[in-house]
This record gives sequence, C-alpha cells and structure tokens, in this order.
Amino acid sequence: MDIRHRNNVSVIGRHDGPTLVLAHGFGCDQNMWRLVAPALAERFRVVLFDYVGAGQSDLSAWTAERYSSLDGYAEDVLDVCRELDLRDAVFVGHSVSAMVGVLAAAREPERFGRLVLLTPSPCYIDDDGYRGGFSKEDIDELLESLEANYLGWSGAMAPVIMGNPDRPELGEELTNSFCRTDPDIARVFARTTFLSDSREDLASVAVPTLVVECAEDVIAPREVGTYVHAAIPGSRLVTLDATGHCPQLSAPGATAEAILAFLEDEGR
Repeated sequence: MDIRHRNNVSVIGRHDGPTLVLAHGFGCDQNMWRLVAPALAERFRVVLFDYVGAGQSDLSAWTAERYSSLDGYAEDVLDVCRELDLRDAVFVGHSVSAMVGVLAAAREPERFGRLVLLTPSPCYIDDDGYRGGFSKEDIDELLESLEANYLGWSGAMAPVIMGNPDRPELGEELTNSFCRTDPDIARVFARTTFLSDSREDLASVAVPTLVVECAEDVIAPREVGTYVHAAIPGSRLVTLDATGHCPQLSAPGATAEAILAFLEDEGR
C-alpha cells in the first residue's frame, strides 16, 4: 500500500536535521498546523499527514474495525514512520493524538526520541481522584447528540472547543473542519476519543516529554495537564497564556516557541 498517498504525507523544511512528526486531533487534518509548521520547518524536517478518514487521506482505506481504538491511529503513525524510515523523531501530538503518540512510542521506541503532548487528555471522564473534565453522563449526552445530528453538533461544539469567542473566525474554521469529515467516520473517531482511557500508558513513556496546556481549556482543564506531567517521569509542563483547546491556531507563535525551546534545551 502507498502510505504516502493513503495518509496524504507531506514533508517540508530542512532535510538534513532532526525530524518532527505533527499529528492532528479529532475532526481535523494537517491543515491545522499551517500557522506553526513554517517556524518549525526553518530548523527541522517536518512531516505532516492525515489519519485515514481525515483530510485528503484515502477514505477507501478506512474501516470501523481498525479505527475503533486508538491502536488503529497509532498504526497509522507507525506506518508513516516506517515509510519514511524515521528514527529518533520528535512526535508532536495534538489532543487525542498525544495519547496516540504515547502508544506508538511504546510499540516501536526506536522511532521516537522525544514527545510533545499538546493539550493532551488520557481520559475525558472524571474518576475517583481524577478530573477529566466530564462526567460519564456528559460524554454519553455528547455522543448521542453527535450521532443524532453531526452537522448540528459540529456547529454548536466547535466554537466551545476552540474557545476565544472574541475571535469567531477560529470557531468557524474548526466548525468547517468538523463538517468536512464524513459523519460516519467522525462518529467512530468521537467514540474512540472520548471513551478512551490511556492513563496507565503514561508510565511507559521513556523519552524526554513536553506537556503543553492552555491557561483555559474546557476539553482538557489544567488538572489534566498536571496529571499527565506527574505521570510521565521527568516530563516538562508548560502553560501557555492562551485559551481553548487548539493553541496551534489561537496562539501559534507561543506554541511554536514552546516546542522550539524544549527541543533546544533537550538538544544541548
């Protein structure tokens, strides 16, 4: 199978330096990195891709069986890494892709030298001693609404996820991104995302890791960033002076600076 075509892989930036792999979150595609990628590409080789079912990927390769768990998305990441023969790469995962990166690194650790987890959440549902930000009833209601009327759900939820109500164009962009996703594929990815629990996987991370959170994020509140940081030995936590769940769009300069500072420090 042509992985480059299947996952719409593109490579930009310096081809003689370390490689960064940028992975998008639910309802998005690689276009969500467009404001951050140029700054990173000035110093690194940057790999962008779409998960199967997203963006310009080959939709015919999508199956509910494979993508009903985060393992299927981790396999997409590893397929791209194998295709490009990546070793010691930096994986930058947004939202649910942060946990996808944790899973991929555990399977083939030689391919990953560092992780950047951007607004991560290992579990969205509150539990004893753990605040994920949602009750089980909240998530059930969210999924029921999504399954009943995906386009309506997208129009209502995307601006909430994005935050920054004073910049409505950001919420509109995320709404449009959600609406471009096939509803059947989105329903499966949503259940995979919001019902996942990767908390036990965090202890397996054995590479330098940066956890990036926003000062205000309704999807991944500050308690989640604190939890992820505490669960990954030796990790670094950075709190951006930004709101919403997608700082690569709402605060691209600060996001790029946090990533570059981490890579510079770890490269010394």
